[in-house]
Parts: sequence; structure tokens; C-alpha cells
Amino acid sequence: MYMNKNQATERIKKLCQIINDYRYHYHVLDESTMSEAAADSLKHELTQIEEEFPELTTPDSPTQKVAGVALDKFTKVTHSQRMISLADVFSFEELAAWLERAKKVEPQGKYEFFTDIKMDGLACALVYVDGVFTQAITRGDSRVGEDVTNNVKTINNVPLKLRADGAKGGVEVRGEIVIFKNDLEKLNKKRRLEGKQEFANPRNLAAGSIRQLDPKIAAERPLQFVAYDVIEPSQKTFVQTYENLEKWGFRTSRQQRSLKSLKKVEEYISELETAREKLPFNTDGVVIKVNDRELYSKLGIVGKTPRGAVAFKYPAEEATTVVRDIVISIGRTGAATPVAVFEPVQVAGTTVQHASLHNADEIARLDVRIGDTVVIYKAGDIIPQVQKVLLELRPKGAEKFSYAKALKHQYPELEFERPEGEVVYRVKGEDSDFILKRAVQYYASRSALDIEGLGEKNVVALVDAGLVKDIADLYTLDKSSIAKLERFGELSADNLVSAIAERKTPPLARFITGLGIRHVGALTAIDLANHFQQTEKFTNANYDELLEIDGIGEVVAESLIAWLSDEDNAALLKKLDEVGVRPQYEDLTKGKLAGVSFVITGSLESMSRDEAAEKIRSLGGEFHSSVGKSTTYLVVGGKIGNSKRLAAEKYGTKIINEAELLKML
Repeated sequence: MYMNKNQATERIKKLCQIINDYRYHYHVLDESTMSEAAADSLKHELTQIEEEFPELTTPDSPTQKVAGVALDKFTKVTHSQRMISLADVFSFEELAAWLERAKKVEPQGKYEFFTDIKMDGLACALVYVDGVFTQAITRGDSRVGEDVTNNVKTINNVPLKLRADGAKGGVEVRGEIVIFKNDLEKLNKKRRLEGKQEFANPRNLAAGSIRQLDPKIAAERPLQFVAYDVIEPSQKTFVQTYENLEKWGFRTSRQQRSLKSLKKVEEYISELETAREKLPFNTDGVVIKVNDRELYSKLGIVGKTPRGAVAFKYPAEEATTVVRDIVISIGRTGAATPVAVFEPVQVAGTTVQHASLHNADEIARLDVRIGDTVVIYKAGDIIPQVQKVLLELRPKGAEKFSYAKALKHQYPELEFERPEGEVVYRVKGEDSDFILKRAVQYYASRSALDIEGLGEKNVVALVDAGLVKDIADLYTLDKSSIAKLERFGELSADNLVSAIAERKTPPLARFITGLGIRHVGALTAIDLANHFQQTEKFTNANYDELLEIDGIGEVVAESLIAWLSDEDNAALLKKLDEVGVRPQYEDLTKGKLAGVSFVITGSLESMSRDEAAEKIRSLGGEFHSSVGKSTTYLVVGGKIGNSKRLAAEKYGTKIINEAELLKML
């Protein structure tokens, strides 16, 4: 989303405020105001804005600060080396860009990689002197942490003394304190039996347990320490570091890999994305480090993160985005469904651009407004939903959404009513069967799929008999069921089934026309088909892309987004695909009228002007409303004025009559 400097300044201010508030609650009070995925999404947005406007980055920005501060109830301890966090990337493209930046700093380095699972726990540093455990320090603000030695001593897998061949002198081991999935399940089962409230978040439980003043509480919790680093000068590679960790008696994730190339790293990331569901602990990504620790050190730190390492975050099932518009879709039953149009955002591996807001009551409950920043979620294959509005980021002057006003603005020619006891508005005076019959008739009409034998009376018979409940049902009709109807016999039923089957691979433009999308006639459908060329690309169209197509303005783009966002329509498209409808793109640029442009003035006897325009464009020709330098022919019908004829004479455009046009067609 384009911003000027003033807009960016205001957005950064609000983002910093909400992220800092989240971090205080999450890292200091051990409670969540939003999901970690949503917070990551906000931080990613802040990072991108600051990259575009680096002069607006302030020292107290969340991008410049490791989350969390030391709690007063514990002794504060300064780390021997800063316990910094890693920068996040969310795609292979961003991962490749990270490596390119590193190579610019140290172009002669040997870039091999060490990867490990990104643990979801409480970061902690364990200090050993001559092999004996002496202190445990939380990350804190990266420079100063909290002394939680007594609590960490209670963790069963933390060695109080390194094995016999442990390092001499001072050694600092860093890792995550976590609770495994099975252990949390057992703990909650016990609490259920005791009538106590269950724990929901293993990360918060781990952090809360370590921050208890009474070590007995930590001892009762199934905490585990999973090590990932050693601060000690003899470590040459991260491979060696992990070998030493395991040799000294520490548990690692057991998911670590030494990989020679970034391509191998990408393969590992993809492999682990599926496998991570079966891991004993929670994780949301992969840590990638330059394996050579000397090179890692040479690369240094940029801002508050090391250049030599990065965290690849898997697609979150939650994210934040901005509501650009709220449009209303009229479904096949006449129901008016509101749809939020978003700034495109990645959620659960797919780009989300819109989501149903369901009805007027839901909009009122959420109090969602155009311009709001919202948290959206998508669990598995479930359609994206708006979870909540982040009121702290609401722009000044954002107006409360008026459903009645929006209906009147978007559909001035229709009347709506909200039947008693229902939550949805519907088109007044038209029942669902009437709307269905009209939709099927239009789909089968000459300007759309041109299905022979499927005129108005036959459509009415099929719908009234319950054989057709949507246009996809046409393709599942069998002649025995049709033949039983009053208007049909064996032959006519057979002919109709055959005619419908012949339209299983319709031209994409005719298919789009047949969907009956408001403001999308045959000419606009041709423009859409020429641009997208594939059904899947058309159904995934976004608002900005639609506006780039010649002849499509905001009204048409909003209508398309509303239709494509409607859950009923999405289900219809899926059903059409399941019954074998495969629209095919026709390249009309090679048609016999390719490169030839027409303007029609006056009325034609054999067809309407729109029908003529459709025929011209279906043969690759261009149709325009006014004569210009590039106009090839002016077709003259009856009852014409002189303006277009004079323009044709001025530009040397050839004037022809209707008969000559028909010959060309």
C-alpha cells in the first residue's frame, strides 16, 4: 500500500505503540493480547515501512529492540554477550535476499549452512564454571536478564555438572525452556480431575513457571531445556557446537542439519513444514545460520540482529491487514452478503485479499470500518475470517459502516428487506426460485454458453421439478429424469443432455459472461478472459489487478470482488469444476478481424449494437463507441446523426452498411 511520509510517520507511531504493548503483556506479564502470528505480522509491516523510510526509524522502535525487560522481583544480570534475536523472513525470495546481503559484506566467505527448528519457548542462558552449573539468566532486553538459577535447577534435563570431558573455564550454553505437547496434555488431564483450569499456551506456561519466586512451582511443571548455542571461543562451526552440546549432556532438538547450499536449505524447510506437526514440541519456523562461526562473527550485526543468521517463519494461520473497502454481494438466493476487501496478505500459505463479514449484525459486533487494521485467521482450508479490529490503529475519521446506506449506494435500482427473525437482507419481491431460474436462463442464453433446448420454459420445468438447484446441476442431469417431465420425451431429453455436455469446455469469455456477475457483460468478459486466460487466475483476481485492465473501473472491480468473495459463489465454482466444466481460453488476436476496429452509428435491423459488438470482438476485432484515427470501419444503420460520419470523413475511415458488416461476420 503506497504511503507518503506523513502517512508513514503516523502508521509507524501506531504500530510501535501496539507492538510494545503486546510485548509488555507477553514477555513481562506472561499473558497474550493477540496471537504471536498476528504480532509477527504487525512487526513485519513495521519493518517494511522502515525500510522504505529509514529516516523514520527511531532507537525505541520494536525493530531495534529485543522483546522483554527484566522483572524487578529477580536479580538483574548483564549478559557476557548480548542475547540477540533473529530477523524473520517469510518466503524463499526473502531468504535468498538475506544471503545476497551477507555476501556483499563478506564476498569471499564460504557459505555453508547450519539449520535447526525454531523452538517456541523461553530463551535462557546457562553459565557453567569449570563444568559446574552456576547461573541461569533469561534473555530480558538482550543485554540484561533475570537470574532464575534456582528455578532452572529444578528442570530435570539441565545438567548440574557437565560430563567428565566438559570444557574447563567459563562456558555459557543458550537454549529454550519449553513444555512438550504430551507433557502439557498430561498436566491438563491431571488439572481437569482436580477441577482446576487448564493451561492453554505451552510457551506462556513455561515462561510463567520460570518466573515464579518459589522454585517448588517450577519443579511441579514438566519443563525441558533444549540447547542451541555455546558461547565459548573454541567453537569453530555450529556443527561442532551441537556435537559439544550433546557430548556435555544437553538435549538438542534433534532436527539440526548441516547443508551445503541454499537450495538444500529450502528443501529442508519444505520437508519440515509437513513433519513439524508430529514433533514433540511446538515450532513456527526454521533457524538458518552460516555454519562457519568466524564468518558468522565477521558478518557482524545490523541494527539489533546478526547478519549471519535468520529465522524462516512458516505461514501463519493469523495475520494483520488493512480493510480497503466493504462491498456487498447478491448471492443466487437474493441474500446480500458483505465482503471485506483487504490489502493482500499471506495467511496459511495463501494470499488473502477478501473475507466474508456474513451479515449486518456481524459488522456491528466487530465494528469493522473501512481503513481499519484487522486480525484475520485461516485454519486449514477454512475460508478466511475477521477475528477482531485493532482499535489502536483505527485512522482518524473512519466512519461507522451503514449497511442500509451501502446497499442503496451499491444497488440503487433494487429494494431490500430483512425478514423478521433473519440476520440477512434480501432482494425485496423476488424469491430464490425466481432468481435461480433467471440465473440458469442467462447461463444458457445465446450471449453466454448458448445451450440449445434450454429456453425459459424448459428451465422453469427443471427448477420446479427440483432437478436443478444451481447451474452446476445442469451437468449432472440424466435423460431418464428429464424424460419424465411433461415438456419432454426421450428424444428431447437426450438432445438436451447432449447439448449441455457439449458446453463442458466453453470459451472462457462466454463462461465468465454466463456467471451473471453484475456489471460484467459479454464485452467486459472478453477483456477479462484476454487478461487472465485461465479460470483459476480469474477467480483469484485482486482489486488492483482488475483496475489495470482497460475498460474496467472501480464499479466493475468492486462488483467482481464481491461476487468472487461470496461463499455461495465460491462453492458454485468449485462444484462446476468437480462436474468437469473446463473453460478454455480462445486467443482472438488471430481471428479473421484481428487488427480491424469498428464503430456503429444508428440502429441495425438484424441484431442489437451489443450483439454486433460481441460478434466483432469474438472474431478478434475491436469495437469502439467513437470514431478516431485508428478506426477502420464506420457501420451506418438507420436513423443516424452526422457527427460520426463527419469524423469518419475527417480521419479517412471507410463507411459501410449493415449488409457489408454481416458479410464480414
